[in-house]
Amino acid sequence: MKWNHRKAKHSGVASMFLTMLFATIMFAGVIVPVQAQTFTTLYPFQGSNGAYPQGLVQGVDGNLYGVTEAGGDQFGAGTFFRISTSGTEKTLCNFFDVGACRAAQAPSANLVLGTNGSFYGPALDGETIRLNARGKLKVLYTNANNISVASLVLANGNFYGTTKNGGANNQGTVFKMSAAGKVTTLYSFCSNYQNGVCIDGAQPNFALVQGSDGNLYGTTSSGGSDGVNAGYGTIFKITPTGTLTTLYSFPGFTPPSSALVKGDGGNFYGATYSGGSGKYSPGGTFFTVTPSGALTTLYNFCNLQSCADGAQPANIYLANDGNFYGITWSGGVSNQGTIFQMTPGGTLTTLHNFDGTDGSGPNGGGMLMQDTNGTIYGTMSNGGPGWPVCSPVCVGTVFSMNMGLGPFVETLPTSGKAKAAVKILGTSLTGTTSVTFNGTAATFKVVSSSEITTNVPVGATSGVVQVVTPSGTLSSNVTFQVP
Repeated sequence: MKWNHRKAKHSGVASMFLTMLFATIMFAGVIVPVQAQTFTTLYPFQGSNGAYPQGLVQGVDGNLYGVTEAGGDQFGAGTFFRISTSGTEKTLCNFFDVGACRAAQAPSANLVLGTNGSFYGPALDGETIRLNARGKLKVLYTNANNISVASLVLANGNFYGTTKNGGANNQGTVFKMSAAGKVTTLYSFCSNYQNGVCIDGAQPNFALVQGSDGNLYGTTSSGGSDGVNAGYGTIFKITPTGTLTTLYSFPGFTPPSSALVKGDGGNFYGATYSGGSGKYSPGGTFFTVTPSGALTTLYNFCNLQSCADGAQPANIYLANDGNFYGITWSGGVSNQGTIFQMTPGGTLTTLHNFDGTDGSGPNGGGMLMQDTNGTIYGTMSNGGPGWPVCSPVCVGTVFSMNMGLGPFVETLPTSGKAKAAVKILGTSLTGTTSVTFNGTAATFKVVSSSEITTNVPVGATSGVVQVVTPSGTLSSNVTFQVP
């Protein structure tokens, strides 16, 4: 079946990177005691109900939504599903089947939520699609020569994304897409080709992130040159109109493994899949980089015997406590990967060791997000009950990790001029009495317990959005930018 082919893809990628053994001299972090947390497996996938889940995204109704890369009905082309925060799952449609999702196969990356409450993402064969919360699909754009494996990002009223191939040099692009599906190629990678090397990078695999300066930042998986090695990827900045600046070239055998994440203060954080100076293996790194490209390694994985602190970190996420969370695809007590917390200074705490029954990293990996109720949720694309002898198969799980973090609100979008429309997502918003943008009061409407609609008030400046509810004051998880 088709979804068996996709499992082979995961295994091949993992095996390729596991063979990369090359150490560079960096400094080691310190492991701190495990903090109190509660891990719960919410839902297992077994093929017929989907296989190899991508990450989750919170909808305006307070539920979580996601796609599986494969599995489902007889075509095995993946599913679009909804799952409550307590684990009640509903398959909304099967991709490539007669019905609402007939026109495409499953997205190859996380969906993102648009300001209209629908979800957007790149599908397997070069389509960009829109899905509403009932499972109705519309193909917005198709180009079989430009395949994307990265999520979109909403900025400046448009979606921005990358393709891993296509463009003028068939080495990938950065593009802009309107909500209606009009696509503009902003940059074609490998435009700076010297001595057999794409100096400006090639084949971007991860999502972009908008910086405090309004520009977009991202990584490529190959290309670049550190003066000694070539071809292990770059960090770049690109303006909304398409002017690209290469900021950093990753050294040998140290490719990026996560989209960049903007932290407090405007710097970015990320991870590499391999490399570093771990004591027991070059198991990857966690780093910070300035908007000008000055990179500092904060932690080298595999500093504990048998890589008990994990190896191959990926998919970094910033929670509302100011710490970063991520998943390692291998290492840990059972060598099935871990969930870790990382402070902005590089102090690591292992929060959970996967054992296969609750998820497995080596044949795929996982992704994290935080719901506005404060709980962290995630997916693992392999593993499940019965591991390793699974009947019929173990092809991923959905789980929660309760760290005792407080609720917050999330704005959609995260920037806008005066009078621009904004949705505020949250939990228990009924009875809200005040909405302010960095202290400036806004008029608003409570649509439901999980959604408020408002407009950026005249005179507002960049800062935190706060919502006063009967239960207390909730603050936005990121700074709202007013140009």
